[in-house]
Amino acid sequence: MAGLWRSYQALMTRYPWRVQIVTAGSLVGVGDVISQQLIERRGLAQHNVQRTAKMMSIGFFFVGPVIGSWYKVLDKLVVGGTKSAAMKKMLVDQLCFAPCFLGAFLCLSGALNGLTAEENIAKLKRDYTDALISNYYLWPPVQIANFYFIPLHHRLAVVQVVAVAWNSYLTWKANKM
Repeated sequence: MAGLWRSYQALMTRYPWRVQIVTAGSLVGVGDVISQQLIERRGLAQHNVQRTAKMMSIGFFFVGPVIGSWYKVLDKLVVGGTKSAAMKKMLVDQLCFAPCFLGAFLCLSGALNGLTAEENIAKLKRDYTDALISNYYLWPPVQIANFYFIPLHHRLAVVQVVAVAWNSYLTWKANKM
């Protein structure tokens, strides 16, 4: 396991952007597999591989690039590594970015699932508030620790490890019709 972590660190040093995107897409996919197998209890025969591929594509092309870019912007908006700066980053992240990101994620997954605009809006009205409240239970303590202890180029990886559980919930919520 230590060797795997060292390899990951070396790749992050050489190719930070690519590794962050691949990590995000892979872990969103893992979250969907966990969602289908443990939450929805579909079993392997009923596993929707196409859904997992859609969720991975959202991870590769939306989650990874958007969150990775956001952390760079946030690091410029709120400078410093103090406890106060970590708290400010968490507040900006959770009050400004998280609500927008969550809405965009749910809309994007709805669109990829073939929902019409009206169906997508209805689904957003039904699921958004629950998802945002759940977000606020999980992410503020994670983000305070992340912004205070973790270097910028590893923040997306830390978030994605925690996000395996979050992605399981979010993919379940996004795909619940």
